[in-house]
Amino acid sequence: MDVEVDDDGLTVGRTAEAVGISVRTLHHWDAIGLVTPAERTWSDYRVYSASDIARIQQVLMYRELGLSLSEVRTLLDDPGADVVERLDVQRALLSERIDRLQRMVAAVDTMKEAHMSENRLTAQQQAEILGDDWDPAWEDEAQQNWGETPEWAQSEQVKNRMSAEDWKRVKEETDGFEADLAAAMTAGVRPGTEEANALAERHRASIGQWFTVTHQKQVCIARMYVQDPRFQEHYDKRADGLAAWLTAIVDENARAQGIDPDTATWE
Repeated sequence: MDVEVDDDGLTVGRTAEAVGISVRTLHHWDAIGLVTPAERTWSDYRVYSASDIARIQQVLMYRELGLSLSEVRTLLDDPGADVVERLDVQRALLSERIDRLQRMVAAVDTMKEAHMSENRLTAQQQAEILGDDWDPAWEDEAQQNWGETPEWAQSEQVKNRMSAEDWKRVKEETDGFEADLAAAMTAGVRPGTEEANALAERHRASIGQWFTVTHQKQVCIARMYVQDPRFQEHYDKRADGLAAWLTAIVDENARAQGIDPDTATWE
């Protein structure tokens, strides 16, 4: 922070305002010899020079790192003080503090999710919103297959924050997107074209609201649309052949990203 200093220096009050600390703090630092202004006005008031301000800013920086006032004075005044060594020690302490704070944040998030999950919709309520095509048993099956994965944990965090209105929005957006897919296929949009790739990206984004989806993961997901009869039936009810067409546009979009869909893995 640059502080403009008059040729005659700054008074205690103006200095405190300029560097963002109290007059009382400056008086204390003066009393212990940490920052002692050498100049005085004709009426014997202390004034801080540019070098005094620079020293104050150094003190503030070291204090922000967690050093005590005595440690700061040693670093500033002792020619033999090993500044690098002292900062290395302080860096290690700060890293430990950051780790501890991150663990605390994770604990708070867990408590928050547990609290919010009290308002989470039941499987039956979700089914009522999502319609006749949704089978609550699918969630049990998904948990059995994916329950130990990071993606499942991520999606559960999202669901725990969702209200009934959020589920209705998801249903409306999904219906609208699937209608757009059927319309594009019926209109003859070919996989690999710009329009088809844009639809493939919309598909990836729709899944990405639940967990992070790379192009390779998207290819793996799309394979199920032609391998699992339930998925195929769902999409083909929109338009005959839609499941295979959706899989094809996902594959070609991945290919445009430099990914071979035939060898894509879950990563």
